[in-house]
Amino acid sequence: MKLIVAATGILAIVAGAALAVPLAIGTQSSTPEPVQTASSAAATATATASKVLPPAPAVSYYDQAGPPAGSPLEQVEPLKVDVSKDQMGTSLNKGLTGISLEATDLADPDLSSSNASMVKLLKEADQPVLRFGGNAVDRRFFWTSSGEALPSTYRGDAAHAARAVGPADLTRLNTLLEAADAKVSLTVDLGHFNPARAADMAKNASQIFGDRLLSITVGNEPNGFVTNDVRTDGYSIEKYVSELKAYAAAIYAVAPNVPISGPGAYDQKWWQPFIDADIPQKKILSFHNYPLYSCDGGDPKGSPTMANLMSRLMHDRAADYQQAALKAGQTAGLETWLPETGIAACPGSNETSRTHASALWTADYALNAAQLGITRIGFHSSLLTCKGGPPMSAICSGGKYPEGDGQMSGRANFFGISMVAELSAGKFLKLDSSGGGLTFSYALQNEDGSTSVVLVNENNPEKAAQTEVTLNLPGQALTGTMSQLAGPSYAAEDKTVIDGAKSEPVPLAERATVPGFTYGSETQKFSLTAGTVTVLNFTY
Repeated sequence: MKLIVAATGILAIVAGAALAVPLAIGTQSSTPEPVQTASSAAATATATASKVLPPAPAVSYYDQAGPPAGSPLEQVEPLKVDVSKDQMGTSLNKGLTGISLEATDLADPDLSSSNASMVKLLKEADQPVLRFGGNAVDRRFFWTSSGEALPSTYRGDAAHAARAVGPADLTRLNTLLEAADAKVSLTVDLGHFNPARAADMAKNASQIFGDRLLSITVGNEPNGFVTNDVRTDGYSIEKYVSELKAYAAAIYAVAPNVPISGPGAYDQKWWQPFIDADIPQKKILSFHNYPLYSCDGGDPKGSPTMANLMSRLMHDRAADYQQAALKAGQTAGLETWLPETGIAACPGSNETSRTHASALWTADYALNAAQLGITRIGFHSSLLTCKGGPPMSAICSGGKYPEGDGQMSGRANFFGISMVAELSAGKFLKLDSSGGGLTFSYALQNEDGSTSVVLVNENNPEKAAQTEVTLNLPGQALTGTMSQLAGPSYAAEDKTVIDGAKSEPVPLAERATVPGFTYGSETQKFSLTAGTVTVLNFTY
């Protein structure tokens, strides 16, 4: 391990333990490009800028992972990114990236402040929303505030148990929300038509969670009720709207301040009927999307393959669908949420499951959605075991299948969530980007005046050479720090790291400097390893 330290007029190499600033360690050091000394940088800046810059401080450079040894490197076209001072009109807000769970998980005792591993995970997701819904809510979920027994008609299996949930479960969950500074969004059962029971759940939830309760959705994916045998009575959009109104009226009578979100459907035809429904607390248009949906291979470009996942088409198709939802929501003056999503709608494992590629996709998917204008995203997950449980889940439990021991950990896609979650709240900036192969670029103006730039380099880490980057900033940078998610290959499982560790990013104040950082310059040049998500922060 080494740190490369620049002081005024000299370069020195010292042992890592000699500095308080930690340095992320990869498999291979990257040598920084020649760096101006403090005196030459100050002289250059003074000659070209309208202000005199303070002396350059000593810095330690980030030591990113290099390509795997012996890789047959393929050159990548240099990446050029020009960041404007002009804002796009959208924001990255805290709590953007959350976790979606089944409604029956509300009965799980592991969702408690006493579960230190769960508290830690949610803190690493930085003020997330826990959304409860999924297929379970309309099939196997029974709300009761009076201790009724679970009806015999509610049936499940070992991995999908039917469960009764009551106020004590919500109170326990609230201890977790408070400990982790998280919020909650709930779904009520529409599969078994009962507005009064749903209203009773809303009333209790409002009293227990207070401001931490962000919304209630009536039913999960009602567009699929007929094909999934939830309803056998010829369920239609018209029937849904009629029942939605009945539920909304009952909920409004006991919890008028709780927003209703909906329709929580994956069929675009259901969006506008929800928007047009006359209900008083309608605030949020919600939709579900799993971009790789073709489980039978009928659409080769929609099948859950690695080639599809790591492609520009995947990025663009997801954006097109999100923009359609945003257009509908914004026209109606509604906030737009994506509370249930993931790579693929297909059950079981596929070649994208649990992989490092899923971390790269997750970070890009969330950032692009936020840049477009979506304000909440829930990555569908499970509390079941890492071995044997749903492979797409961002979190999972240790121990024996199915329920495990409650010691929760994050998979590769969770690290993608964490990279986005640790960004400061900010306004997206316009930028021009060219080259870079399969790289996606984002920029934010933060409240403190700094600029964050995120580069999602989806080029193949086993084959692609480092990408040479030229970044033009909207000001003369006095500091430039770096945090990076990395992994050895697309298919690698349990190998994704952030700043060299299986943890959240190093705190901003402790991050090392971008290799090749040029003090006092608007233009920064550096190299980035393939298969990485890199967060850069610049102050002026």
